[in-house]
Amino acid sequence: MTRAAILPDRAVLRVSGEDARHFLQNLVTSTVESLLPNEARFAALLAPQGKTLFDFFVVAEKDGGLLLDAPKTLAADLAKRLRFYKLRAQVEIEETDFTIAVVLDGQQKLHFDTAFDDPRHARLGTRVALPPASAEQTLRTAGLALVDAGEWQKQRIALGIPEGGKDFAYGDTFPHEADMDQLGGVDFRKGCFIGQEVVSRMQHRGTARTRVVPVAYGGNRPEEGAEVTIGDKPAGHFGSGADGRGLAKLRLDRVEEGLKANETLRAGGNALTLVKPDWAKFPFPGESA
Repeated sequence: MTRAAILPDRAVLRVSGEDARHFLQNLVTSTVESLLPNEARFAALLAPQGKTLFDFFVVAEKDGGLLLDAPKTLAADLAKRLRFYKLRAQVEIEETDFTIAVVLDGQQKLHFDTAFDDPRHARLGTRVALPPASAEQTLRTAGLALVDAGEWQKQRIALGIPEGGKDFAYGDTFPHEADMDQLGGVDFRKGCFIGQEVVSRMQHRGTARTRVVPVAYGGNRPEEGAEVTIGDKPAGHFGSGADGRGLAKLRLDRVEEGLKANETLRAGGNALTLVKPDWAKFPFPGESA
């Protein structure tokens, strides 16, 4: 049976009004003006200095509005920041009580008012926005087997997809460092957005020395936030992990040097092995060793 999980750490904002698409288009890292109903784009709102303040999915509703599927802990601040930029635009920004669920077993054709494929990776499945009171029953009626949200996290980690607050810190990470350039989160061909100059410069100069990358470990899972070393040098920090796989935010140049010197990557006493994901198009440490 196809599995689904309700994600308690997600919240949904609605951006509506005649200027909604143009308003977001000028702020966020992805193109949203061309979205079709139940289509989503992965995007971020950056600081002027180019660092990621919020990341989210922008989803087109059938009635022309836009939903933002965002981390619950940041939703109120995201709404406040968007209202700051509103000025005289004909836009309404509101917090909703929608619950986000995800169908784990591939992208499915689901007959819900708002269901959209995760735009980052086909194996991340289909997400659904539902009223909370009836969410579980609605999913079961659709023939889906409910599982714990931890199963979703295992799937995300196995695919090597970073998650903010676990694998990188909001406000202190450039989109390239969180792999948003690899996962469809930045449109380098669109017009201006906040922080564009810095992000475009990193893209053209190839200056992203730090990235969140997948790793494998043996034994006990390293603690979230544990320092990662290569030989005797600090190389970054471990993020989320499950079932022998994890993610770590690493200085790739330092890891490359260490691997060439036959040094071991470690976190919390555990040896780590880099695992190149199928979506990574950047030079991966060890490839030239």
